[in-house]
Amino acid sequence: MIEFINFFTFQDGLWLFTVILDLFVTLLLYKLFGKRGLYAIVIFNIMLSNLQGPKLTVIFGMETSLGVILYSSIYFATDLLSEKYGRKEAQGAVLLGFIISIIMVLMIYISLLFLPSQTVYSQNVHNAMSVLFNFTPIFVFGSLFVYLITQSVDIWIFHAIKKKTNGRHLWLRNNASTILSQGLDTVLYALIVWAPIVGFWKAMTLAMSKYIIKILIALIDTIFLYWAIEWKESTSWRKKLQLD
Repeated sequence: MIEFINFFTFQDGLWLFTVILDLFVTLLLYKLFGKRGLYAIVIFNIMLSNLQGPKLTVIFGMETSLGVILYSSIYFATDLLSEKYGRKEAQGAVLLGFIISIIMVLMIYISLLFLPSQTVYSQNVHNAMSVLFNFTPIFVFGSLFVYLITQSVDIWIFHAIKKKTNGRHLWLRNNASTILSQGLDTVLYALIVWAPIVGFWKAMTLAMSKYIIKILIALIDTIFLYWAIEWKESTSWRKKLQLD
């Protein structure tokens, strides 16, 4: 018991809390706003995971990118979209996330062209933004390219398995589509994004730890997916907001 507590550190607990919180927020947005809520979480997670991507941390003794937490949850949202609304809606969310991320990056680059005022505070903020956002182009454009490919593969596998099993075995199509497409995602991301920065072998080491964590998230989100399938959207809430 003591050995388990020593292994399961605050860092690991924080990781688990963040994963569950993100999945819960996804369910909440789905409950309140239906497919619009799932579109929103895909867009939010892809943008935030790209900003967090350069930050490396240690989870369960493995060095990995912090962005993997929110990025992996996108698969949960698109699988839920696929199951409830069909392939077209899931692919639409992926494309929308891709386009908005490109626009965000371009607008950030433009903002960096503005010179800061002469105050120390303004200079510090500008320098901090320059460090963060000048470091993300490789991560953003590389990851967005990989995201577009592998999310499309995930949706295709999900519906191929659903067709083969006549709509049965939700756990199978959820996990198989995510684990297979995440494997492709991890390899491509390591080769395109990390390898030019940290070297091939370091990139492969990061890829292995990232993939293990992605599999863990996929297994966790299966529970939430079954929960979400039983839910009915809160149409009364949406009517109050005049969304229908």
